[in-house]
Amino acid sequence: MSRSQSSRHGRTERLASISKGRFVPLALASSLAVFCLVLPPHAATAWAADGKVAAVNIDNFTFTPPVLTIAVGTTVTWTNRDDIPHTVVENDRNFRSAAIDTDEQFSHKFNTPGEINYFCSLHPHMTGKIVVKP
Repeated sequence: MSRSQSSRHGRTERLASISKGRFVPLALASSLAVFCLVLPPHAATAWAADGKVAAVNIDNFTFTPPVLTIAVGTTVTWTNRDDIPHTVVENDRNFRSAAIDTDEQFSHKFNTPGEINYFCSLHPHMTGKIVVKP
């Protein structure tokens, strides 16, 4: 075997050992990261803790989490983290906030089970949902 063939053969063996030991976890982590980036935002849900208070952040023109599941009697507080005002308006207009400026909050207590859809009246593409469980 010539010197160049020996050198090439050694590199191939090193690459094979890397792929067996180190490359696979890296490839798996990269695939997981890509999957998380393409997961639609409406797929994210959150459960409120049993403390009867829950939080929704308003940031980058989104309500986070987009779907929040709570127990009856829980108070939800929306906090605006954006640099422009937003509102929180229930689709049937049963509750409505005034304009919430940066770092301001709006709270509402949910006493009836059901699904409550809401939006920002200033930016109607911003939507969210509260699921109230008995």
